[in-house]
Amino acid sequence: MPDYDARIVDLYDDDNPDGHDHDHYRALADDRDARAILDIGCGTGILTVTFAASHRRVVGVDPSAAMLDFARGRPGAERVTWVAGDSSAAPRELFDLAILSGNVAQHIPDGAWSRTLRDIRERMEVGGTLAFESRNPAAREWERWGAEGPTSRETPHGTLVEWMEVDRVDGRSVRFTAYNRFVRAEETVAVTEVLVFRSRAEIERDLQDAGFAIESVAGDWANTPFDGTARIMAFVARAR
Repeated sequence: MPDYDARIVDLYDDDNPDGHDHDHYRALADDRDARAILDIGCGTGILTVTFAASHRRVVGVDPSAAMLDFARGRPGAERVTWVAGDSSAAPRELFDLAILSGNVAQHIPDGAWSRTLRDIRERMEVGGTLAFESRNPAAREWERWGAEGPTSRETPHGTLVEWMEVDRVDGRSVRFTAYNRFVRAEETVAVTEVLVFRSRAEIERDLQDAGFAIESVAGDWANTPFDGTARIMAFVARAR
């Protein structure tokens, strides 16, 4: 699979800044006094490095070499162990908190999704916490993505024009292609990905099958219980 263009990686943090979602995961780490944290799909490490402290071991795992190269250059990166690969590449040691932030769960296809949950469970203490979010399929957020026209902005790489094409793969999956036109370089970079929009019931069943008990499902980052209409579903589960 081709890796991300370095310019896309360079702009990633601007498009996905630190915010309430990261606060949610940091609060979990503090509330549960997590001493060993596994961040699956850590990307550029913007959240990962903020977990690092003298009393913690933090591991960030991502399949993108370009993302990890950026992460290793962050201030504080030396306090994190960076691993290239998917969940199966994570160190075979026990963690008390595992996270998949930034809707990473939706990027994992069905066969790999069940394996990912099993991989995480095998690396967790009984009572350890798994936390992640996924978009609510009932909100049909992909319809808005496809309806938005081209936009432009100024970046360190010059003017960037962006637009997106979206189509359904099946009843649960959406394929989107994000186009990035770097005007100065006269280059267009296209990134195509497939997102799986799993229902709450499906995710809860998958968690239970992998050896987790569902603790809570919130509809926002303030831990408001999910009512079926919120845009996100934020799951917190415990290893049985």
